[in-house]
Amino acid sequence: MVLDMHGHVSSPAELYAYRSILIAGRGAHGREGVRLPKDKVLGAAERHVNLLDKAGIDVQLISGRPFQLMHSESPSEIVDWWARATNNAVAAQVEAFPERFRGVAALPQAVGTTPETWLDELEHCVIELGFVGVLVNPDPAEGLDLGVPRIGHEWWYPLFARLEELGVPALIHAAACKDPRENYSEHMITEASRTVISLANSTTFKDFPGLKIVVSHGGGSVPYQIGRWRAARYLEYTQVESFDGHDGEVPQLTTFDEAIRPIYFDSLVLDPYALGHLIRTVGADRVLLGTEVPGSGSPVNPDTGRPYDDIVSSLADLDWLSDADRDLILEGNARSIYQRL
Repeated sequence: MVLDMHGHVSSPAELYAYRSILIAGRGAHGREGVRLPKDKVLGAAERHVNLLDKAGIDVQLISGRPFQLMHSESPSEIVDWWARATNNAVAAQVEAFPERFRGVAALPQAVGTTPETWLDELEHCVIELGFVGVLVNPDPAEGLDLGVPRIGHEWWYPLFARLEELGVPALIHAAACKDPRENYSEHMITEASRTVISLANSTTFKDFPGLKIVVSHGGGSVPYQIGRWRAARYLEYTQVESFDGHDGEVPQLTTFDEAIRPIYFDSLVLDPYALGHLIRTVGADRVLLGTEVPGSGSPVNPDTGRPYDDIVSSLADLDWLSDADRDLILEGNARSIYQRL
């Protein structure tokens, strides 16, 4: 089986019309809610399934589309209402094709709220709707300087604790970007990179040994700039000033590779050479198939004649990759961490 753990909902236009109403009215009209016609849900899901068939994907985990999650909007109530509507749309697509889709929750990560306030929606999705994972935005401020701590800070610990208890992995994925200095795609890669560095410099996995975190889009820039972070980690332990009070003894070095070892990465880098480098850098046992089909990688690559997101074929082309490691990436790793599958 080919199991894709990074996909997003294909939903009728009525869902996004509801989002526009929430933003325009700022909640003045109340929650109202949205009803998605079953025939339109089915039609959108069928088109999605046809694309999965072409990409060689048997099962895909789907969440709300991150750039639509509007975490920096206000008041917080409309973010909460939109998260619930989005998750219900995901549930409707799963219900339409239960053999092809599993749900991944979006959280109401409104700026000014705390992780404790997101847990009700998490539990609704996991316990009541049967979702198997959760999407976590590492920057709810969406590129604005609004004082949200980076992932790895203890501020996030209530969420980490509940994820560990529920056995639910987090897919780290930035949402929209309101910083005029960068666009959404740039911000997404920046936040993935920052997440890896922040986790590597934190005690998160020591404090939550059962927590499973997957960083989207191949870990951002980190696997491709890993030499810098290896050197930086080494310098932290070799500066003369750091040895004061240690009688000249050098503290035991925890390498950067060891620090990121608990982290998983998806395969969504859209380039065969980058994909091979990612696998060689972090290990096949830390890479999960993620394609985002259909998504921004769906245009056809003129050099190959295949969509950029045809990652299943890219994996098949890596002739140095063993069949056992390829199977880990295509299914085994996801099976091992998504306990609720």
